[in-house]
Amino acid sequence: MSPNLNRTTKSESHIRRRRHAAPGNPNWVRRAGIVGGVVSALALSGAAAPAMADHSNHTPAPVGTATTAEQTPALSTTASAAQAAAAIDQTVVQLKLQAAEDAAAAAARKAAAATKRAELKKAADAKAAAAKAADEREAATQAASRSSERTKLSVSSSSSSSSSKVSSTASKASGSIASVISFLQAQVGKAYVMGGTGPSSYDCSGLVQAAFRTIGVDLPRTSQEQSNTGTPVSISSLQVGDLVFWGGQGSAYHVGVYIGGDQYLDAANPSTGIGVHDMSWSMPDFATRVV
Repeated sequence: MSPNLNRTTKSESHIRRRRHAAPGNPNWVRRAGIVGGVVSALALSGAAAPAMADHSNHTPAPVGTATTAEQTPALSTTASAAQAAAAIDQTVVQLKLQAAEDAAAAAARKAAAATKRAELKKAADAKAAAAKAADEREAATQAASRSSERTKLSVSSSSSSSSSKVSSTASKASGSIASVISFLQAQVGKAYVMGGTGPSSYDCSGLVQAAFRTIGVDLPRTSQEQSNTGTPVSISSLQVGDLVFWGGQGSAYHVGVYIGGDQYLDAANPSTGIGVHDMSWSMPDFATRVV
């Protein structure tokens, strides 16, 4: 084979291989273009998205999308629920206030009832005390009356002895003291009444004061004050007309007048009235002489 023929054969083979490979290049270009178009489309879509979003804010809502009018019932329901809750809260507050007012009113009624009961009890106690005091006064009056009657009977039954003793004592008394004894003798049998100064009833110091007033001697009103008057004398040295006392000087609780014959005359108490007693019946503690 000739060299030229060999070269021609190799060249043709090479050419055929090159021509066979060439068709692959257009496919790559086409694929590159398609990819580039897709990328460009994606880029444009990304850039257009904000604008579309902005535009969508100004465009009418698509069919099927809830409108403001359709949302109004939900808003109204929410407002109604809030109003109902507020009304319930207000009702609770009112109920609490009413309960507090009811409790205060009940407490006031209870206090008023307690006050009324206390007033009624106080009035009842006062009435009972007044009734008791009246009963005691009545009993004292009756006792004094009975005592007076007993004293009169006693004086009448012992007139021969007592009258003689008083008369003899009065006869022994001279001058003004005789007048004092006569006055005292005239009061025998009258009632004893606390605070009495005559003429129907006396207490001990009231009787002594009235007796010595007949001769112009003005003695104090009470036995305590009378015990500070005159000159102190011993019980063993008594004379007719001397004052005899029970208790202490300046604080004596009872006074009588010595009438001689180892006796004294006094207004002792409601049960005995005004009468004559032996010294041994109740021995005095001390004595004074005022005349």
